Amino acid sequence: MIERIIQSCLRHRFLVLMALAGLVAYGVYASLKLQVDAFPDVTNVQVQVYTTWPGMSSEEVEKQVTFPIEVQLAGLPDMTELRSVSRFGFSLITVVFADQVDLYFARQLVLERLIAAKEKLPKGSDPVLGPIATGLSEIYQYTLEEETAPPPASPGEETVRLIRLRTIQDAIVRPLLKTVPGVTDINSFGGYVKQYQVQVDPDRLRKFDLSLKQVFSALAASNVNAGGNVLERGSEQALVRGMGLMQTIQDIEEVCSRKSTALRY
Repeated sequence: MIERIIQSCLRHRFLVLMALAGLVAYGVYASLKLQVDAFPDVTNVQVQVYTTWPGMSSEEVEKQVTFPIEVQLAGLPDMTELRSVSRFGFSLITVVFADQVDLYFARQLVLERLIAAKEKLPKGSDPVLGPIATGLSEIYQYTLEEETAPPPASPGEETVRLIRLRTIQDAIVRPLLKTVPGVTDINSFGGYVKQYQVQVDPDRLRKFDLSLKQVFSALAASNVNAGGNVLERGSEQALVRGMGLMQTIQDIEEVCSRKSTALRY
């Protein structure tokens, strides 16, 4: 058998050389397209569903959130495993599919079932699909620094600096890095998220016979944009809108002062 193969190769030298050249060309092409990683990715095809239900115990999360979603996801095509973890105020469900299933098709299947499951979930729970990620987790970490800023003279100035850096990270750096091909998500930690707090004085609430619910309602009602209609005049149209979103601290103060004097800032 081997002698016949050798004789055939000797008789058809040109075809053998052509086949060898083709194999070499394919090998060079494959080496250029080959992904080189320090740790090879062996993650299976999986889709994760995160659900937050603040303030609820793990037993309540298991009964009213995790179990209904699992029932809805059961029976998906090419699904090989369905596992879940229920914790305080949090539920994580992992759906594993066969290796030949396309990841985006698997996410579409889970999303269709998840939309139907939302009708059976309690109010306040918010199920979402996890990002397209691998088992390699985070691969790179960076920090933001101010090169020309002077050292903070007090803890208050340091807090302001950390708020400013976190705002730059969330509003500028993170959106730009997410546009880089191959980047799934950017996890921000550290610093302080910029926020405005209204501190309520309980004594003044009792004095004016007000409740926290009334305070919340007043702030929510005064922090919203409303859509109107179109005002037509001849060939012209004017869009009628109500602009009510708070922009500055003064806007919050005006809302609270109109409601009562039971708030201090």
